[in-house]
Amino acid sequence: MLALMSGSCPTLKIAGRDFGCRAMAFFQTEEGRANFVVALDDPTDDSHVITFSGDNGRRIEDNLYELPIDRMLLKSKDRPKVDGLPVPSVELSTGICKQVGSFATGKVSSIACNATDKDGNKYDLRYESDGSPITVRRVSQTRAGRPAISPFD
Repeated sequence: MLALMSGSCPTLKIAGRDFGCRAMAFFQTEEGRANFVVALDDPTDDSHVITFSGDNGRRIEDNLYELPIDRMLLKSKDRPKVDGLPVPSVELSTGICKQVGSFATGKVSSIACNATDKDGNKYDLRYESDGSPITVRRVSQTRAGRPAISPFD
């Protein structure tokens, strides 16, 4: 599942540096790993993407989802590339993301994530929706191994 959201990041701090965000998405693999993906507004690197990643996310209430974070995925222009795209650096981390809202209703109002990697680097995200409905799609593997995206109802 892929959910694309529009809004802003009043707080996006990566290892002591402040950034804005260009885009925000949620992606869940068929195996259940969940990812909050943030494209950073970095004028020096248009490939700068961070991902808060974890397993065992759970709905706490109708309007609250929590995801324990066990790794951060870091992409930048300096990373090795496969098929032209940067391969992420995987940093073992601990933390949590909390999402207010629901993909089922098409409304997510906010996301807050905090994580610390094994080297003590801190990652802090505060995302706020602009009120637009989110776009949710189902992504599945085709026989050729390429992802197919279709509307998720």
